[in-house]
Amino acid sequence: MPSDATALALRGLRKRFGKTQAVDGIDLDIPAGSFYGMLGPNGAGKTTTLSIATGLLTPDAGQVFVHGVDLWQHPEQAKPMLGVLPDGLRTFDRLTGGELISYAGVLRGLDPEVVRSRRDDLLAALDLGTAAGTLVADFSAGMAKKVGLACALVHAPKVLVLDEPFEAVDPVSGAAIRSILQAFVNSGGTVVMSSHVMALVERLCDRVAIVGAGRILAEGALNDVRGAGDLEARFVQLVGDVGEQRDLWWLRQS
Repeated sequence: MPSDATALALRGLRKRFGKTQAVDGIDLDIPAGSFYGMLGPNGAGKTTTLSIATGLLTPDAGQVFVHGVDLWQHPEQAKPMLGVLPDGLRTFDRLTGGELISYAGVLRGLDPEVVRSRRDDLLAALDLGTAAGTLVADFSAGMAKKVGLACALVHAPKVLVLDEPFEAVDPVSGAAIRSILQAFVNSGGTVVMSSHVMALVERLCDRVAIVGAGRILAEGALNDVRGAGDLEARFVQLVGDVGEQRDLWWLRQS
């Protein structure tokens, strides 16, 4: 069993959808206190892996440990340690932004007074003042992402698992989110983030994993994974060759 110093441990995860092997025997140890980036092309298995790691999806095989606690054997102990921002998960869109954050806090068993205080702090920190009284159904994609992050943070988890947290978020809000997440990690929390933005991963993450065809292709400290070049070059080397792309000569204007 992994130690408490390992924030998230994945052991032999497998998941198949029909003929597609989405996750094919993934083993991973994510240290506590790390800012961890998970990279991979579309269809690589990132979202499926993170969904299994947070209890949103049942694996065909394998185990998940959150600070040493088996997620599937003891969900009542493991899940409160997790804050989750899934990608594209439907929510209660007939609630206002403030009501949704409050609901997330009460659902986690927090005292209503604590929920109100934390809700207001999160609305201010994420520049969501106007969202407090606006229905989630009327949110822009960026506002929905920020309110989803607030719901993941309200119970002060030990581990944040975020699927594309900066997608559709404007630069000002992005800077606020980066500041919140960095402070969380600096205080001993752990962030696990999937992203397609290489520059963002290089800026924030100290460890990364590159996933392809449901397997870990490279994993470790950022500098070790990217080597002498940059992360994007290493990513392309592992998951595909741009030289194989067809030349669309007919698009040329002269």
